[in-house]
Amino acid sequence: MPAREAAALIRDGMVIGASGFTRSGDSKAVLPALAQIAESERIRITLMTGASLGQGTDGALATAGAIAMRLPFQSDPVMRTIINQGGLPYIDENLSETAAHIRNGFLPPIDIAIIEAASIDADGSIVPTTSVGNSAIFVQQAKSVIVEINQAVPVEIRGIHDVFLPEDPTGRAILPITEVWQRIGQDVIACDPEKIAAIVFTNQKDSPAETTSDNAAADAIASHLLHFFEQEIAVGRLTRSLRPIQAGIGKIADAVLSGLAQGDFEHLTMYSEVLQDSTFRLIDSGKMDFASGSSVTLSDDCYQRVFADFEHYRHKILLRPQDITNAAEVIQRLGIIAINTALECDIYGNVNSSHISGSHIVNGIGGSADFAQNSYLSIFVTESVAKAGRISRIVPMVTHVDHSEHDVDVIVTEQGLADLRGMSPRQKAQAILRHCVHPDYHDVLSDYFERACRRGGHTPHALEEAFRLHTNLAETGSMKGRVLMDAAE
Repeated sequence: MPAREAAALIRDGMVIGASGFTRSGDSKAVLPALAQIAESERIRITLMTGASLGQGTDGALATAGAIAMRLPFQSDPVMRTIINQGGLPYIDENLSETAAHIRNGFLPPIDIAIIEAASIDADGSIVPTTSVGNSAIFVQQAKSVIVEINQAVPVEIRGIHDVFLPEDPTGRAILPITEVWQRIGQDVIACDPEKIAAIVFTNQKDSPAETTSDNAAADAIASHLLHFFEQEIAVGRLTRSLRPIQAGIGKIADAVLSGLAQGDFEHLTMYSEVLQDSTFRLIDSGKMDFASGSSVTLSDDCYQRVFADFEHYRHKILLRPQDITNAAEVIQRLGIIAINTALECDIYGNVNSSHISGSHIVNGIGGSADFAQNSYLSIFVTESVAKAGRISRIVPMVTHVDHSEHDVDVIVTEQGLADLRGMSPRQKAQAILRHCVHPDYHDVLSDYFERACRRGGHTPHALEEAFRLHTNLAETGSMKGRVLMDAAE
């Protein structure tokens, strides 16, 4: 049926579970049609997805007033503004948790699932497109299902998915993944054909990943991290194959992964959430043997190249549900090297990855905590300054804690790398100040630390001064607006 007719099946107050993970495999017809309907009719839904949607869909729905609650992740600038204005309730949660929260009844029951598919079988089995995300749990739990068959995705994509639904917690069996390439599920999402309420045809590619021009800071961060890996190899803690890699999205992670193609590494593997351009560059270079994720999010050029020669990649990638890619037991068992991005870090190694100045959400925590808490190595990368140096990303105390110092092993900026393993809080502060801080902020942060230490404490702070950089920013537009601490105690 037409998209608008399918969207009309959605009623005010319903809970909708929609496919989509970091712009890929998302609803490209029904949800946009719902936004149009909501412009003239009162329709407010709870919308759950895997992660962010593309096509500006979140923004259109938010502008139309169609969202009563959104979770677990979004990255739309229009929706972000409405959330930060207090006009849209948003649940930012670890991406591993949503499926369990649905299964355990912590979240309201799903009325309709909207799933993008490459094809559908006569028995109702759905072949996903470029993401799996939370699609399997949505189909299992929903009362009815709307399928969007996207003819822009070749049906030959079938076979790269590994769909597995964990059992209920009591007596749950282990997830038998001991190698990144192991299959434990099916290549389709099972669905009772009686639940399928509509099939809508589309022909539209995913929103492309954003590409960035050359970035000297990102390249410097990559260089520091690659040197660190070489040192770990030299002392025998890593081999030339490293360990399975997880990397967040963005220019810095992309630079790090691309740098691996130039280094003396071999037989690399990936167990991550999003497979990006750099993943396929590593495969093309012969450095990476296999990559497992929950979605494929590519630039236009890379998308064309991958799908033009898809047979070359089909046996080198797997897409799984996000509660499998982000499962603590699998991350621990495989010994993942996790590389994620920080908005700001403090001098003791606590990391804020989601909120500006403690209050304003950017995107969300995503899956970074799933990996940081359970990985073999938890690495956070960030540029040392932002906004032409007006903001230091290393601060006395982070304004919002997503990752505590206990889950952070390494912090890297373009200035250098601080290996925090086996250090006390004061030792961590000294390492971060020595290696990671921009020169413009080194003296003021060092002065803060020295004064705080004179007051004593295991983790020394001067609470009345801890957020002075942030208040400078709010009052003057720059963290350089005032001297960090007064001359007297």
